[in-house]
Amino acid sequence: MRVSYRWLKELVDFDLSPRELAEKLTMVGLAVDRVEEVEGDALLDLDVTSNRPDCLSHLGVAREIAVLCGTSLRYPETRVEEAEEETARATSVEIHAPELCPRYVARVIRGVRVGPSPRWVVERLERLGQRSINNVADITNLVLLELGHPLHAFDLEKLIERRIIVRRARAGERLVTLDGVTRTLSADMLVIADAVRPVALAGIMGGEETAVSETTRDVLLESAYFHPLSIRRTARAMAMSTEASYRFERGADYEAPRRAADRAARLIVEIAGGRILREPIDVYPNPLRRERVRLRRQRLRRLLGMDVPWAEAARILRALGFHIERADEEELWATPPSFRVDIDGEDDLVEEIARHIGYEAIPATLPAWSGYGELLPGEEKRRALRAVLSALGFSEAITFSFVNEQWDALFRSDGARVCRLQNPLDETRAQLRTSLLPGLLESLLHNLHHGVRSVRLYEIGTCFFATAEGERPIERERLGLVATGRLNERAWQDHHRPFGFYELKGTLEALLEKLRVRQVAFEPSPQEYLHPGQSARLLLEGEPIGDFGQLHPRIAAVFKFRQPVFVAELDLEKLLQTEGEAIRYRPLPRFPTVVRDFSFLVSRHVAYAEIERSIAELGIPEIVEVRLFDVYAGPNVPAEKRSLSISVRLRAEDRTLTEEEIAAIQARLLAHLRDRFQIELRA
Repeated sequence: MRVSYRWLKELVDFDLSPRELAEKLTMVGLAVDRVEEVEGDALLDLDVTSNRPDCLSHLGVAREIAVLCGTSLRYPETRVEEAEEETARATSVEIHAPELCPRYVARVIRGVRVGPSPRWVVERLERLGQRSINNVADITNLVLLELGHPLHAFDLEKLIERRIIVRRARAGERLVTLDGVTRTLSADMLVIADAVRPVALAGIMGGEETAVSETTRDVLLESAYFHPLSIRRTARAMAMSTEASYRFERGADYEAPRRAADRAARLIVEIAGGRILREPIDVYPNPLRRERVRLRRQRLRRLLGMDVPWAEAARILRALGFHIERADEEELWATPPSFRVDIDGEDDLVEEIARHIGYEAIPATLPAWSGYGELLPGEEKRRALRAVLSALGFSEAITFSFVNEQWDALFRSDGARVCRLQNPLDETRAQLRTSLLPGLLESLLHNLHHGVRSVRLYEIGTCFFATAEGERPIERERLGLVATGRLNERAWQDHHRPFGFYELKGTLEALLEKLRVRQVAFEPSPQEYLHPGQSARLLLEGEPIGDFGQLHPRIAAVFKFRQPVFVAELDLEKLLQTEGEAIRYRPLPRFPTVVRDFSFLVSRHVAYAEIERSIAELGIPEIVEVRLFDVYAGPNVPAEKRSLSISVRLRAEDRTLTEEEIAAIQARLLAHLRDRFQIELRA
């Protein structure tokens, strides 16, 4: 909702710039989204929460400013000069549904001259997003923005028998509203009717047939209070949202109808002429009342963690419109004003005081606590994994546990039994997932459809597997990853470099390194949903814990992916249960390192990981590192073989290695590789 800075200055004195005012209002719960400077004025765009309809007006916002600045509120002038003729001689009002309309006020103004509004009225309305219609309609909108209470003006001569009847609609009744739409009504809707037909949808929009026009001479001004739930239901059923319904459905001020009618009547006479008939009709059969609320000083101190001066607490509540009956220094009673529909109990009063004391003034104190807290098992490791993945450019996703059966079957392990839902919300999601990948790939597809070509997502979630009938399903916690697109779109050096298999492998290695899990190995993956030449299985202490690689083209075609997609899924429970290696520190080496490079031919079917693992099994303490630095296959190399070049770093902790020792280690290493893998050294 937008409010005018200049208009607020007419209602309350304050010495704050628009920006300063915005900050102050935000700190008391009326968040100001932006401030817009316009032709000697400033518009403040407020985000008013649904429980504060009292602030959907300039008067309501000015009341908060008055409390903030310690000044007084200036109420708009509502005194009117009335003619001798009584309103009851010109019209009548009957309420047939008092449970939906507890109060209805009618004012009659005779002899108005309907026409364009003065320039100041038009400018004020247009700045706040309202369209000028004519001087009478504009005044009702102006009072709405000023006082927050909706009004409606009827052409009195167009009301059959000049009567107003507030009743429920008859099923099938029709009404052409001011927007030109013919609406069919139902029996649970409240309407304003004349002697024969509905002439307005109560609290939402007036009817076209009785609208004020240039031929109007006598105006009946409606100012009523309607039950919020009734207006909300009707507005939703009719798919209508108006300035009036927006306020009524949140809770209007039941004491405002007379004041708003008088204010509007006064302005209409000033601008459009005419005379106001004496004694408005005010049908209010069962006056509404607010109950007193007790506030204890002890409760105030306990909730805020500070001692608020009792006189200051009373001052704040009184300035906000509460009627205060002070019992003693430890207790008072406050009757909420009619416009504060959100106040129900003692804690609401504490909140009002806290808002205006200032949340920043409340000390940060911890409640008394005799126990202790700790993270759930594995939570520290989960947080570490999330931190690593976030640093590597992955975003966490949370997908549905209910999945499409056909998609889930593409990633299901052989023999896995699925859990089907007896009453699925959606027939296309009728089972619990056995893999995280279908949901992640669906999220990836959503991003691609919205033009995001580089995506990296991960999920830590539960997969479900059926057991014997009547028993709970087995739940397994897993980690899933999907990635596609460019490696780094923001860096010009890597702008065209795609995310590939080795980037995915490096991601998994970074996770293992973070958990200090080093007893891992890789082997070809048997999963059919992965590309056979771009996939691997991760082994932990010889047991498989997951598979990763490029999505098989056959599976990619099911999802209609047009670029390579890489996926990984790990058994997170096994990973979290593995005890990481202890961190050990050792001094920097005192003796030199010797590097020996070897190039040799080996069968294409031998993985480098096997060679590295085999060298480690020798248990030679002087070998401190083995690193692959070149792979070659092509001319001058047999088709069934490839050339690998490795660099071996040698060092002793207590001495400098001699040439004889180095030669002996080298001979032992090569002999082992010849026996194990039938390597052939290259010159």
